[in-house]
Amino acid sequence: MRTFEMSPFWRSSVGFDRLFDFVSNTPDDSDDYPLYDIARTGENQYQITLALAGFSPEEITITAEQSTLTVEGREPNKGNRDYLYQGISLQPFRRVFNLADYVQVKDATFENGMLTITLVRELPEAMKARRIAIETASNDNQEVEQKQTA
Repeated sequence: MRTFEMSPFWRSSVGFDRLFDFVSNTPDDSDDYPLYDIARTGENQYQITLALAGFSPEEITITAEQSTLTVEGREPNKGNRDYLYQGISLQPFRRVFNLADYVQVKDATFENGMLTITLVRELPEAMKARRIAIETASNDNQEVEQKQTA
């Protein structure tokens, strides 16, 4: 894997500190459990789906903080089974997703071993684009100019 030197960009940029920190501190994704999908379902809507076979909703914790979404799973109760072969991984996990600004968790559902988290990007009214009306100059200035020329 290549590493990039970000110091030249630090000198010529202002306000992009978080972006450069994110790029330079990307975690190694060698831990690929649990499997997940991220899909865009609308212009400002997203959906994260995690495959959590063997887990129940009581064993899963979802935490939304300022710019991260954390999904954690405790090890399920295996009972008194003596496995000859165990292909379904039931290990505890912790998966962290970085969220963009103004992205919030709308809801989460668990069905047939699939955890679905719906995200919505809601910009505050002050951040949305708005149209500015253009006013015309008043006629008072034109009358003053006509009197001066007379």
